[in-house]
Amino acid sequence: MNSLPGVHVATIADQYHCPREVIDTSQAFQGAVVNVRLDDVKLTPTSQPVRRDVVEHPGAVAVLAVNDADEVAFVRQYRHPVGAELWEIPAGLLDQEGEDPAVCARRELAEEVDLTCESLTPLLNVALSAGGSTERIHIYLARGLSPCAQTFTREAEEAEFELTWVPRHAAIRAARAGKITSAATVLALLVSALDDTTRQSPR
Repeated sequence: MNSLPGVHVATIADQYHCPREVIDTSQAFQGAVVNVRLDDVKLTPTSQPVRRDVVEHPGAVAVLAVNDADEVAFVRQYRHPVGAELWEIPAGLLDQEGEDPAVCARRELAEEVDLTCESLTPLLNVALSAGGSTERIHIYLARGLSPCAQTFTREAEEAEFELTWVPRHAAIRAARAGKITSAATVLALLVSALDDTTRQSPR
């Protein structure tokens, strides 16, 4: 019997669509990708309002594309906010209004590494920084890969993209060792490793 304090439950799930009362809101910044708004919100019906800074982000997708040799499709991209070139799986913004995340994932796979896939399976749906941002990222596993009928012209940081195949087990080790730090990439790799462990465990 577990004698530790607290409430003990068998299952848990995040609850969305339960906002608190916003007393006042204003826009502090409008950018090319993100906006920042200031909300005065009552966390309980009887509490005083508190100020919360909210980064409004359109959301994103990422694709763990794995070929028949169990290699993962990577690109190396310069990320200015952290001043680093990061190894990442294909990813992109949900910046077309109303676009389904799965459709966006297929589009980004084609636009970034000139690949199509036969199957696209959801891996994760993650709130990356729920304490300060609305950003959610939808991560997919792509299998049955083949080259696109046409290649895409890439600009800015993406102009330097070169499709690089890395054995999945080596990429997982790199993520665990902190050599790969892109959040979506690390999450996708570790979940794929967890799936491997689950399949290999005795029933």
